[in-house]
Amino acid sequence: MAKTKLLIVTHEMSPFLELTKISEITRQLPQAMQDKGFEIRILMPKFGNINERRNRLHEVIRLSGMNIIIDDNDNPLIIKVASIPAARMQVYFLDNEEYFQRKQVFRDASGKFFDDNDERTIFFCKGALETVKKLGWAPDIVHCHGWMSSLVPAYIKTTYKNDPTFKNSKVVYSIYEDCFTETLNANFSKKAVMANMTEADTKAFEASDCNSMHIGAVTHSDAVVLADEKLNKDVLKFVKDSNKPTLAYNLTENFENFYNFYEEISNDELVSVA
Repeated sequence: MAKTKLLIVTHEMSPFLELTKISEITRQLPQAMQDKGFEIRILMPKFGNINERRNRLHEVIRLSGMNIIIDDNDNPLIIKVASIPAARMQVYFLDNEEYFQRKQVFRDASGKFFDDNDERTIFFCKGALETVKKLGWAPDIVHCHGWMSSLVPAYIKTTYKNDPTFKNSKVVYSIYEDCFTETLNANFSKKAVMANMTEADTKAFEASDCNSMHIGAVTHSDAVVLADEKLNKDVLKFVKDSNKPTLAYNLTENFENFYNFYEEISNDELVSVA
């Protein structure tokens, strides 16, 4: 029987970048699923404060060299990889000099939200899917963690819906409390439009705030994980009204609840898990 292929898309993961509890979940969850027989790939941005030497990152020449177009501008995509020896897992890092080679993650040294966080998000989400295509690896499940991955579900269900790599993929989005209080560029939802998409496909992102990132992702996802106890009421109502399979996150032994959720989703037995 073929292994279930699980793609994790996240902006942070321990030990490389630890900002919130997302980093711990994205470290523990894939290892638990690998131990249960899943085949795993993990993608995250190569932020400038991730130490390449200490974490033994090196460029993957065969994957690098693509250009990601944002607002009619070509942006080179460099792919690097590192291993977690204890877990026998590889993590792929998406790098770009303009977007990620700075020592801070989402805010500058004075605490100001970066003006280009919208384009950095678009670059990461587009680049992640193009990287997986180039790997020639078709995931059964794509699990997106946190707001910076929120465009991935929209792209998979529109531009990539007939692509052999993703046409059979089920998309899960985890909603976390830790987000941002600012707004992205007002043109974010328009900039995010890709080939074979219309502005209607990204309309849910129009407000460019944290809640709209979650709602936009849920709109295009097959299933949802409520990853914190305290989430925005409007977002929770949207999830409930969507009637999509929902996992109310709690840490069970060896992530057994996630394993069962993934199995149900991949087998098209889409039910809500209280």
